[in-house]
Amino acid sequence: MITAAPRLGTLSSRTILPAPLPVRSALRGDAASLAALSRPFVRSGALRERSPSLYASDASDFLVVESNDGTLDGCLGLRVHPADPAGGRGPTGVLYNFCVAPRRQGCGLGGQLLRAALAKATAHSLDALFTATTGGGDLFLRYGFAPARAGLAPKAWANSLDPRRNSRVLARVL
Repeated sequence: MITAAPRLGTLSSRTILPAPLPVRSALRGDAASLAALSRPFVRSGALRERSPSLYASDASDFLVVESNDGTLDGCLGLRVHPADPAGGRGPTGVLYNFCVAPRRQGCGLGGQLLRAALAKATAHSLDALFTATTGGGDLFLRYGFAPARAGLAPKAWANSLDPRRNSRVLARVL
């Protein structure tokens, strides 16, 4: 997972930022574009590799921002996990495959996607959100996430974490 801090030094009080593009739910037909957007982050080791067919089957998890030319500029997956009554936990969510095209980093697109994911999680009455990042997680921390033990997360997701990636688990109670 990648988060990029805004490049504050490049903006002046006269800088005109483009109007935010709407966040929408991904469609199965976005699978190839999701794979293409994610590819540079997979190469860098920040994201796990996923096939276009996996993006197609999981398309309903994704929120995306599409530029005016039809290119995807950012995406964020939100997988809902059912309640675990035995563990005393309500339904939770996991944020994954969060990426913003390098040309759009630093202009608020990541925050826009994260706010949309928080709204979707609230609409689903989730108790908490979890994520794992190989980076610093600054954006998540600014939005109320805090370091957490993987054992607090949905078991299937926690068990899927690759210890070689040295990911940091973050959580936010909703």
